[in-house]
Amino acid sequence: MEEEYIKLIFGLKLKQIRTDKNLSLFGLSKLSGLSKSYLNEIEKGKKYPKPDKIVTLAEKLDIPYDQMVSLKLDKNLAPIGEILQSKILKEIPLEVFGIKESTLIEIVANAPAKVNAFISTIIEIAQHYNFSKESFYLASLRSFQEANNNYFDDLEQSVLAFAKAYQIDLDKPITSKELEDILVEEFNYTIHNKELDKHKSLDNLRSVFVPKNKTLLLASEIDDAQRTFIYAKELAYNYLELEDRLYTFSWIKFESFDQVLNNFYASYFAGALILPKALITKKLKEVFDKKTFDTSLFLKTMDCFNASPESFYQRLTNILPKEFNIQNLFFLRFTHKSGSERFHLKKELHLSHQHSPRANETNEHYCRRWVSLQVLKDSSNTNENHVFDMQISNYPSDNMKYLVLSSATKDPFKEKHYRSISIGLLINKQLQRKLGFIEDQKLVTQDVGVTCESCAIQNCNERKASSLLLERRDKNNKIESVVAALNKKFS
Repeated sequence: MEEEYIKLIFGLKLKQIRTDKNLSLFGLSKLSGLSKSYLNEIEKGKKYPKPDKIVTLAEKLDIPYDQMVSLKLDKNLAPIGEILQSKILKEIPLEVFGIKESTLIEIVANAPAKVNAFISTIIEIAQHYNFSKESFYLASLRSFQEANNNYFDDLEQSVLAFAKAYQIDLDKPITSKELEDILVEEFNYTIHNKELDKHKSLDNLRSVFVPKNKTLLLASEIDDAQRTFIYAKELAYNYLELEDRLYTFSWIKFESFDQVLNNFYASYFAGALILPKALITKKLKEVFDKKTFDTSLFLKTMDCFNASPESFYQRLTNILPKEFNIQNLFFLRFTHKSGSERFHLKKELHLSHQHSPRANETNEHYCRRWVSLQVLKDSSNTNENHVFDMQISNYPSDNMKYLVLSSATKDPFKEKHYRSISIGLLINKQLQRKLGFIEDQKLVTQDVGVTCESCAIQNCNERKASSLLLERRDKNNKIESVVAALNKKFS
């Protein structure tokens, strides 16, 4: 264990023993002959007493010396001890969130019982929902993105500097060939396009990087847009000098939060390179200025870039808050197997607060009226490469409306599997000022809920499960009615 954690554990134990004996710091100081300020520093984990001082404390508190110096904490403080002894505080770069580790440790030392209760609650929730370390890292990353409105100017500037250094024209679609040339010539990469096909267990991977000799193995099924994105990520790792990184795409597991963060930085860099801010902003303005939504123009805008629909929608979450001041939005990625009734929300992002469509971990049924699910159904039924649709989603339960754009595509690595990518924009006065077509009467409006089990919409033909919310409300109404009648009868 690190020295600072040993200090903190001793401080926690001393404080617990002192409070159990109903002693104030002043009282312990008078009893032991040690200064109040010195004891306060010990309890905060800032100092560790010398053996003779521990002997004095043990004698005056009537506690065995071995128990005083043991790193084992009793049941009340055990969860905190587990957190402190684990690497979790080191794995998450607290400075990213503007938190100093010393500050966090001091909070623990000042209110161990309350922190213990909080940690125990978090652990219980995590266990209940099978919340893995990877899930924790990804949730932390989402919080980091949301705190920054998912826009990182230093990465945007790095892309511009990279393009200038390697003479890449950001006004034209970037091809995989020009990025491959930079990887090979500048960073000494060796690229193999067929090796992964020889291993069936790797059929879900798009790429594997072997760091020892800078060999990049690619799956043959990927299209040029996917290949371009993979190359752009590799260039990001090298240009940004991100050493602690993942070596597979898609990822298998994360060893540390730094890997999660660096994977995000590389992905952001790749998206900003392939979909340059200036060009995509110009193209979007043409779409937004029209009085009616021009579907063909929007799809043409997507096709201007050598990028997948997912990369395009992801990039919108960077551009819309920064360039159009559209701050309230969400991003969703669903997967679906043809013939199945299950839809899985695999990725989400919410700016600048949690919006109504969100991940559900209790196996409830997502609202079948969502355009995100409708395009998946259409894609699996028609087998088209790209299905696009949009709607205004009205949530009667919270009086919110969203303009939702959604695209569904085939999964090239799984037969009969499809995925949809959606972005939803909260309809408010700000959005009405930015989008000329938002008042277009031709836009389809649909009343929606989050899940069938929590939805109060009545007479819904798409409902896949009864509404527990409605049932609970009706039951409570009946109880209130009977109680009111009894009050009237016996008053």
